[in-house]
Amino acid sequence: MTMETTRAGTTVAPASRALDVIGGDLTERSLRRYLEGIPGVDAVGLEARAAALGTRSIKTTSKAWALDTIIRLTDLTTLEGADTPGKVRSLVAKAMVPDPDDMSTPRVAAVCVYGDMVPHAVEALGSAHDDGAPGRINVAAVATAFPSGRASRSVKLSDTSDAVAAGADEIDMVIDRGAFLSGRYGQVFDEIVAVKEACKRPDGTYAHLKVILETGELNTYDNVRRASWLGILAGGDFIKTSTGKVTPAATLPVTLSMLEVVRDWHRLTGEKIGVKPAGGIRASKDAIKYLVTVAETVGEEWLQPDLFRFGASSLLNDVLLQRQKLTSGRYSGPAYVTID
Repeated sequence: MTMETTRAGTTVAPASRALDVIGGDLTERSLRRYLEGIPGVDAVGLEARAAALGTRSIKTTSKAWALDTIIRLTDLTTLEGADTPGKVRSLVAKAMVPDPDDMSTPRVAAVCVYGDMVPHAVEALGSAHDDGAPGRINVAAVATAFPSGRASRSVKLSDTSDAVAAGADEIDMVIDRGAFLSGRYGQVFDEIVAVKEACKRPDGTYAHLKVILETGELNTYDNVRRASWLGILAGGDFIKTSTGKVTPAATLPVTLSMLEVVRDWHRLTGEKIGVKPAGGIRASKDAIKYLVTVAETVGEEWLQPDLFRFGASSLLNDVLLQRQKLTSGRYSGPAYVTID
């Protein structure tokens, strides 16, 4: 039963995770009670821990591993109104061969595009999934009236199902921040459940669902924590910080807060949920801070594409330049990488 109002006793859409954790009485009231019962965030402590993790250094012998790991965890992204099939094909070519001068460079995890660009990305990938090279490149599509989320539910679901039908392996949806900030948690919950169902393919499998919280508009760490729990309870495979269209986008304290939710969820249920910081991460030195934060908070097992991603467009270029410096002993200029 889909919730159309926000009356406290209204039944919300069923989701197995929420039923298991909250119980069979899954209503707006019980959902609100659960989310508002989550302990608040110690903002000072969170920021201090993020700052401490951000000062950690890694040994030179580990830097090569870190740079390759960042590449493997990257969703190479183009989300501009001026995107064209040709630009998407160029993006896919770079995703497949990030550095033509060094074929040992790993592939990225995915290319992320608007839904109408999915067929072009799928076509450009062609037989890449079967060419024997390590690392599958997924096609991720932003959906649900990205980035604003301001559209009817029917439009959002069509947006999602069209992208899945076109071959998207992953859907990055945006939550209705207005509904969330107004306390209409059941409405947001129902929409995530419905989008998850729209990710279903004819063979019964599902495209992976990343739930974008747009943390820059949530204002407080308490809201970030509550929205993270909501996204997971409703069926998200990943929780994602941002669209990249709002400032601030990803920050280390916000990502740490989300990782702590994922850690607590895993302790509660044994299930592993992914995290994707997106927007504003442009330098390899900053991305390494995120790797350290992941390892220290949820464990190194999360440092794989199924559980952690960077949403980025310019980050890859900096990583490639740093990688070339490790190999050659000298720093190459930006002319030695392609312009995205």
